[in-house]
Amino acid sequence: MNRTVNLLREFSVPLIAGVVVALFWVNLNPEGYHKFLEHNFIAGINFEFLVNDIFMVLFFAIAAVEITQSLLPGGDLNPIKKAVNPLMATLGGVLGPVAIYFLLNALIGDPSYTNGWGIPTATDIALAWLIARFVFGEKHPAVSFLLLLAIADDAIGLIIIAVFYPDPFNPVAPAWLLLTLAGMAVSLVLRKAKVASYWPYLILGGTLSWIGLHNAHLHPALALVVIIPFLPHAPYERGHLFEDTHGDHTTLTRFEHEWKIFVDFGLFMFGLANAGVEFSEIGTATWLVFVSLVAGKVLGIFGLGTLAQKLGFPLPEKMGRKELFLAGIVAALGLTVALFVAGAAFTDPVIRGAAKMGALFSASIALIAIILGRVLRVKKIN
Repeated sequence: MNRTVNLLREFSVPLIAGVVVALFWVNLNPEGYHKFLEHNFIAGINFEFLVNDIFMVLFFAIAAVEITQSLLPGGDLNPIKKAVNPLMATLGGVLGPVAIYFLLNALIGDPSYTNGWGIPTATDIALAWLIARFVFGEKHPAVSFLLLLAIADDAIGLIIIAVFYPDPFNPVAPAWLLLTLAGMAVSLVLRKAKVASYWPYLILGGTLSWIGLHNAHLHPALALVVIIPFLPHAPYERGHLFEDTHGDHTTLTRFEHEWKIFVDFGLFMFGLANAGVEFSEIGTATWLVFVSLVAGKVLGIFGLGTLAQKLGFPLPEKMGRKELFLAGIVAALGLTVALFVAGAAFTDPVIRGAAKMGALFSASIALIAIILGRVLRVKKIN
């Protein structure tokens, strides 16, 4: 039984199943699919809100655990100098796609497509992290590298959405972020008081952080990302020093172990809620988005990652040029975040539909990454 469960998680079966079900459902019965997503279960909460704004809080929290552990002594991103390279690569992963998009649009596009430049800057953290673990192995430092890159990329994406694609009905209200800071302060007090249970951190600090982000009109799914680092943890990363985390019973590790399986299988709901895109006519915008994602991410990440290395900011141990190149491929998985930006970038339903198809096609990069991992003979570390 445990072997079956682990295989399902390793091959991301819940997420893939959710994507497949959503695609079939929305194309066979679009009205029924959207009615299901928008149906209010209780107190105005629908399925889409429940998944993207509440469940995904836990996913990003697990991702934050990985980053926190990687920054500890013995972790893949310690000392902090090692974090400079993935952050430089993040910059390349944003600027590269933008440059490619404008170049392609000048060659084969039209001024009406210009506003879509922000679509290929996105990296789908959920899918990229899962594919990275499959391609590199769960313990490979490239996973931590990609995770930090994807989180930083997502933060930049949120800024791009807020500044360049604002919702006229819900403008950003930064004053509410004081509540998020209050949540961090509460978590610090709990840490100083040596509170061992993770529940007070989640309930007190997490709730304040979530309300602050939600009312500031920023994505509340990131609420626990700023809270998780305050959870009591080991003084060093045991998993990388001893390849054994069973002796680590700290608050941070207990949270990860107790919620990880729930998150892995809950990603079925994530796929179901976000991958429902109707197949529409493929147009120029499709290829602008898709090619900009693939070429822009690979060139930008590999280029600035290599530059950072030459400037004295090394890649994590056991991560070389071929792993950096493959990380750029995995980071081109835009999918859900790109779909969201596409919806905000274009008002013309035809262009918007074509752009969304480009974002949807980026999911195929997962297969490319898996094949390249075998071709390049990247050694898995589990």
